[in-house]
Amino acid sequence: MIARLWHGITLAEQAEAYLAFLRDRAVPDYRRTPGNRSVSLMHRVEGRVAHFLVLTHWDSLHAIEAFAGTDVQRARYYPEDDAFLLEFEPTVVHYRVDEAAPQA
Repeated sequence: MIARLWHGITLAEQAEAYLAFLRDRAVPDYRRTPGNRSVSLMHRVEGRVAHFLVLTHWDSLHAIEAFAGTDVQRARYYPEDDAFLLEFEPTVVHYRVDEAAPQA
Protein backbone atom coordinates (compact mmCIF):
# COMPACT_ATOMS: atom_id res chain seq x y z
CA MET A 1 0.00 0.00 0.00
CA ILE A 2 1.14 3.55 -0.77
CA ALA A 3 0.29 6.70 1.21
CA ARG A 4 0.14 10.00 -0.70
CA LEU A 5 0.40 13.26 1.26
CA TRP A 6 -0.53 16.69 -0.11
CA HIS A 7 -0.19 20.06 1.68
CA GLY A 8 -1.97 23.34 0.96
CA ILE A 9 -2.41 26.72 2.63
CA THR A 10 -5.41 29.06 2.67
CA LEU A 11 -6.27 32.19 4.62
CA ALA A 12 -7.68 31.25 8.03
CA GLU A 13 -11.03 32.89 7.26
CA GLN A 14 -11.41 30.60 4.22
CA ALA A 15 -10.61 27.38 6.08
CA GLU A 16 -14.20 26.19 6.57
CA ALA A 17 -15.15 27.00 2.97
CA TYR A 18 -12.09 25.16 1.66
CA LEU A 19 -12.82 22.17 3.88
CA ALA A 20 -16.36 22.08 2.46
CA PHE A 21 -14.94 22.22 -1.07
CA LEU A 22 -12.59 19.33 -0.32
CA ARG A 23 -15.44 17.27 1.12
CA ASP A 24 -17.78 17.99 -1.79
CA ARG A 25 -15.38 17.86 -4.74
CA ALA A 26 -12.03 16.26 -3.93
CA VAL A 27 -13.01 13.42 -1.60
CA PRO A 28 -15.57 11.91 -4.01
CA ASP A 29 -13.00 12.22 -6.81
CA TYR A 30 -10.44 10.25 -4.80
CA ARG A 31 -12.96 7.64 -3.70
CA ARG A 32 -14.24 6.86 -7.18
CA THR A 33 -10.72 6.13 -8.45
CA PRO A 34 -10.09 2.36 -8.49
CA GLY A 35 -7.35 1.45 -6.03
CA ASN A 36 -8.07 4.24 -3.55
CA ARG A 37 -8.44 2.79 -0.08
CA SER A 38 -9.02 5.89 2.04
CA VAL A 39 -9.01 9.69 2.24
CA SER A 40 -8.24 11.72 5.38
CA LEU A 41 -8.62 15.51 5.54
CA MET A 42 -6.72 17.38 8.22
CA HIS A 43 -6.26 21.08 8.91
CA ARG A 44 -5.01 23.47 11.53
CA VAL A 45 -5.26 27.24 11.81
CA GLU A 46 -2.00 29.01 12.57
CA GLY A 47 -2.48 32.75 12.87
CA ARG A 48 -3.67 34.19 9.55
CA VAL A 49 -3.37 30.92 7.61
CA ALA A 50 -4.78 27.41 7.66
CA HIS A 51 -2.68 24.40 6.68
CA PHE A 52 -4.40 21.46 5.03
CA LEU A 53 -3.14 17.91 4.64
CA VAL A 54 -4.84 15.35 2.46
CA LEU A 55 -3.64 11.83 3.20
CA THR A 56 -4.78 9.13 0.82
CA HIS A 57 -4.00 5.42 0.73
CA TRP A 58 -3.70 3.50 -2.51
CA ASP A 59 -3.21 -0.09 -3.61
CA SER A 60 -0.22 0.84 -5.80
CA LEU A 61 1.58 3.59 -7.69
CA HIS A 62 -0.35 2.41 -10.75
CA ALA A 63 -3.60 3.28 -8.94
CA ILE A 64 -2.22 6.72 -8.06
CA GLU A 65 -1.30 7.21 -11.73
CA ALA A 66 -4.96 6.69 -12.65
CA PHE A 67 -5.82 9.60 -10.36
CA ALA A 68 -2.85 11.95 -10.76
CA GLY A 69 -1.40 11.17 -14.19
CA THR A 70 1.87 9.62 -15.24
CA ASP A 71 4.00 11.93 -13.05
CA VAL A 72 2.68 10.70 -9.72
CA GLN A 73 4.97 13.07 -7.80
CA ARG A 74 3.17 16.08 -9.28
CA ALA A 75 0.37 17.60 -7.19
CA ARG A 76 -3.08 17.57 -8.74
CA TYR A 77 -5.18 20.72 -8.44
CA TYR A 78 -8.76 21.67 -9.26
CA PRO A 79 -9.79 24.92 -10.98
CA GLU A 80 -11.59 25.93 -7.77
CA ASP A 81 -8.28 25.87 -5.87
CA ASP A 82 -7.43 29.25 -7.44
CA ALA A 83 -10.02 30.90 -5.18
CA PHE A 84 -8.55 29.41 -2.00
CA LEU A 85 -4.89 28.45 -2.08
CA LEU A 86 -2.14 30.94 -1.31
CA GLU A 87 0.48 28.86 -3.16
CA PHE A 88 0.60 25.77 -5.31
CA GLU A 89 3.18 23.30 -4.13
CA PRO A 90 4.34 21.42 -7.21
CA THR A 91 4.79 18.00 -5.67
CA VAL A 92 3.38 15.56 -3.13
CA VAL A 93 5.17 12.91 -1.12
CA HIS A 94 4.60 9.17 -1.12
CA TYR A 95 5.36 6.62 1.56
CA ARG A 96 5.22 2.86 1.46
CA VAL A 97 2.88 1.74 4.23
CA ASP A 98 4.60 -1.02 6.13
CA GLU A 99 1.81 -1.64 8.62
CA ALA A 100 -1.70 -0.28 8.88
CA ALA A 101 -4.18 -0.56 11.73
CA PRO A 102 -7.22 -2.66 10.88
CA GLN A 103 -10.45 -0.78 10.29
CA ALA A 104 -12.94 -0.88 13.15
